[in-house]
Amino acid sequence: MQYVFTSESVTEGHPDKVCDFISDSILDAYIAADPRAHVAVETLVKDGNIVVAGEISSRVRGSIDHQTIIRDSVRAVGYVDPSEPFHADGVRIHELITEQSPEIGVKVDLPDGEQGAGDQGIMFGFATNETEALMPLPIYLAHRLSEGLAIDRKSGRAPFLRPDGKTQVSVHYEDHVPKEVTTVIVSAQHRKDTIEQLRAYVRDDLLPRVLGKWYRESINIHMNPGGPFTEGGPSADAGVTGRKIICDTYGGMGRHGGGGFSGKDPSKVDRSAAYFCRYVARQIVKTGIAPRVEIQVSYAIGKPKPVSAKVDTFGTGNEGKAIEFVNRFDFRPRAIIERLDLLRPIYRRTTNYGHFGRPGFTWEE
Repeated sequence: MQYVFTSESVTEGHPDKVCDFISDSILDAYIAADPRAHVAVETLVKDGNIVVAGEISSRVRGSIDHQTIIRDSVRAVGYVDPSEPFHADGVRIHELITEQSPEIGVKVDLPDGEQGAGDQGIMFGFATNETEALMPLPIYLAHRLSEGLAIDRKSGRAPFLRPDGKTQVSVHYEDHVPKEVTTVIVSAQHRKDTIEQLRAYVRDDLLPRVLGKWYRESINIHMNPGGPFTEGGPSADAGVTGRKIICDTYGGMGRHGGGGFSGKDPSKVDRSAAYFCRYVARQIVKTGIAPRVEIQVSYAIGKPKPVSAKVDTFGTGNEGKAIEFVNRFDFRPRAIIERLDLLRPIYRRTTNYGHFGRPGFTWEE
């Protein structure tokens, strides 16, 4: 069987990712001061406005400086040009934050010391042996290209780059094995009158260096196919937390339950259970039970144990052995949080270039 599979990534300056980064930065500030804080924060950006809305219940609420966190987050991404409507020192910040509903709180922190799921929902984890990171090759390469744009912009290697951008990688497969990269799209925001410089940089520097062994001169390359891209970021487009969930996970090759990650503390199984499903899926591939696997779990609000669990090896391995292996793991929220050590301020580091397939996180170890 032959097919071409495509995945996209976005840079940290994409409006949706700006929102994810702000939300996760606020979350980290609370987790650092109060590991038991319950946080669910979403952000919207447009022009010179930032709207932060959600629920926060914490013993340190009122002592966390949201305004400074938000401006510092925008500055870290690179939006500092005062000539733009959206820049760190000039944005107008609007906060719409209340405490978490007590009806939800009592279902999460149960009287017996157990922890119930923060909501109902379904979560997936996926792993494949086609890359060393156990990630699908299209999304892995797309992330590396987006990350390369940011690194080169910040280091001065490509000073004409601006924060916003997207990448897209298409890979030809035969019997689910990647054979070659067929098409790459790079759409990068740049300074005025530098589009030809950008195209030369992408063609002669970024692609050969980042794609490595997957680079070949016959790749079909589209560099800013829409032409100049000088107006970008929230100054030109709107962004909302949680809109890049496929970029955040497996680029479409593994399924997604629908819940976003950013801005949510680990009592929300949308995040913690998805991380744990990835952790278990990695173990299945690493132990040789199957070279490709997907795990699904589902929860009911307030209930510690999942109401269902499913394993799919896509016919590539011993499914019965995979199911037996998965059943050894404890998927209760409290057990997941303890095993992955999730009550730490680690979340703003997860925001960009995928929550999976990067070193430094417990679910990737």
